[in-house]
Amino acid sequence: MANYDIDTPALLMDLERLKNNIGAMASIARKYGVNLRPHAKTHKTPEIAKLQIEAGANGITVAKLGEAEVMAEAGIKDILIANQVIGRRKLDRLTALAKKIHLMVAVDSHVGAQMLNEAAQQKNVHLEVLIEIDTGVHRCGLSDSGEILRLAKHLSTLNNIKLLGIMTHEGHVEDGTSRASIECKSLEVGQEMVSHAETLRKAGHDINVVSVGSTVSAPFIPTVEGITEMRPGTYVFNDVIEVCVGAATWDQCALSVLATVISMPRPGVIVVDAGSKALFPEDVRHCFTPGYSGYGYIKNLPKARIGMLNEEHGVIDTHGSAQTVKIGDKIEIIPNHVCPTVNLYDEMYVLQDGQVLDVWQIKARGKTQ
Repeated sequence: MANYDIDTPALLMDLERLKNNIGAMASIARKYGVNLRPHAKTHKTPEIAKLQIEAGANGITVAKLGEAEVMAEAGIKDILIANQVIGRRKLDRLTALAKKIHLMVAVDSHVGAQMLNEAAQQKNVHLEVLIEIDTGVHRCGLSDSGEILRLAKHLSTLNNIKLLGIMTHEGHVEDGTSRASIECKSLEVGQEMVSHAETLRKAGHDINVVSVGSTVSAPFIPTVEGITEMRPGTYVFNDVIEVCVGAATWDQCALSVLATVISMPRPGVIVVDAGSKALFPEDVRHCFTPGYSGYGYIKNLPKARIGMLNEEHGVIDTHGSAQTVKIGDKIEIIPNHVCPTVNLYDEMYVLQDGQVLDVWQIKARGKTQ
């Protein structure tokens, strides 16, 4: 079956591009001697996690406990939950999972640490944790050295908790105005993390893991001596944002949304059957690629602009586009932000040489708990 015989909207994944992306990131990790623990929240698919591990990844990262459970069930044995796990039901699931695989979890508060320890004591397990550091995203995590030291000291008093190191997500580096500014911000994050690690070591804490995570920073931040692990995610597929900030090219985008032209209501406008339920409705906020705007890049209509997304409809302005389409034609759209777009689908079509090789279930989609 050719890719354009697929019903729409649908996710298409180019296997050769995927493998090239996986191999390229594994090469960066090997070059700088850091561990690679890719973030599976991008693909949410066990087959892809296994390809990453086969290429040299030490394990994977997930955002949610539910994602970890799916990956563990598929045979992945080394997982970091790069998030806070709070609440009795989640902690019961966490401790059950910790009996089956090597599991690590983020922590950024005394309260969260105490909850983890009490749950671990009740289930007679030991939990390994990384202190989450806020290096600029201003989400979870600590930034004050004193607070970080106090949390580490508290963790050292808990019998069922072991502090392995520190972690951050430096997503804010994407807001740079050029590749040079992104490189500068990435190196600053790396140096900040190494400094926090050294401060903790001087206070007597055994810090073995200094973990960073962003596709955009990946070429730069592992060059900082003292970084031990990187956790990029989007690189497996890439997307419009990665292209717009210079982290990828269109030829490195492995995933697209296939859509059908269902209406041509007026000159210069076409409507496709992929709306906000098929394309995550995120516009490009930080883009230094001139002239790009809209809700996705159309591979076979590169000068057209997706100007509006309703639930079931994508409205496209084709003015200035030399190529023409007709009702019934199909187009491929590279999403602006691939991670939440993948979460809209149950499966992806695996393509090789334009033919459907397989269909992979996105087993961790919707696992938000």
